[in-house]
Amino acid sequence: MYTFTSLLSGLVFGLGLIVAGMANPAKVLAFLDLAGKWDPSLALVMGGAVAVGVVAFFLAGRRARSYLGAPMRIPTARKIDRRCFLGSLTFGFGWGLAGFCPGPALVLLGSGEAKAIVFVAAMLAGMALFEQIERARARSALNTSASSV
Repeated sequence: MYTFTSLLSGLVFGLGLIVAGMANPAKVLAFLDLAGKWDPSLALVMGGAVAVGVVAFFLAGRRARSYLGAPMRIPTARKIDRRCFLGSLTFGFGWGLAGFCPGPALVLLGSGEAKAIVFVAAMLAGMALFEQIERARARSALNTSASSV
């Protein structure tokens, strides 16, 4: 049931991205073009998504388990640190450069869009690089703590 619900949720999310125009890089870039022909329609889409998210997180925060029985794991971090800032900056730069973010890129990947193939490949490479950096940081921290004892 969990797998079926996950698949159904992904399909509804992807369909929502298509209907809202978020899978159209030209529409996204028009939204980001504040000095040119700005298209504010995606601000409404994002505002609606934030409103739904606020309600969902409020309700989820009151539960120990999801409706399917999985434990609720709601993020607890509240601090905007250097890593959060740089990650947001990198995400925004990629979004503005390519015209889509990971969700719409996966939707377009399913249609064989060439830009999406390049974007998803770059995204996966970035994720692999991040993982390697995190492992190196963990080893360095472990070696540092071991040598200070």
